[in-house]
Amino acid sequence: MEKNVALRLLVMAVAAMFLSLPGSVRADGAESAVFSSRAGVAIGGYDPVAFFEQGIAEPGRRGNAVMWKGVVWRFASARNQARFEANPRAYAPAFGGYCAFAMSQGRLLDGDPQLWAIVDGELYLLNNPQAHGAWAARRGELIAQAQLHWPVILRK
Repeated sequence: MEKNVALRLLVMAVAAMFLSLPGSVRADGAESAVFSSRAGVAIGGYDPVAFFEQGIAEPGRRGNAVMWKGVVWRFASARNQARFEANPRAYAPAFGGYCAFAMSQGRLLDGDPQLWAIVDGELYLLNNPQAHGAWAARRGELIAQAQLHWPVILRK
């Protein structure tokens, strides 16, 4: 009986190790999400947690930074950095920080952290004021269209 428990614990530990590896391949064969970055910094250096917690686009600081998914994420405070480190997927922008409207059209354009929205707990970035307005008017439909292109568009 003890052997079965030890074996199950070992299998669970190995599975957890593989699931936590960065850049892992999902069960459907797609690579994990790639995030838009400028000079290796996600969201133009803005704090992803601040969008949710403070409701603003706030620049992060070089001293509060973490590497996740191949890019540097900056934070306005150590508290925001700790929140991100505890659950980065809760704060990282949808569609890798690329423009949600452009993604719905099958195009890949960087998102602007000054043009953003949170919908159903997801952060979406847009590229320009026109895209922001068009996306806001039909966001449910456009999010669904964008999901059809993501992350396949990265392989093109």
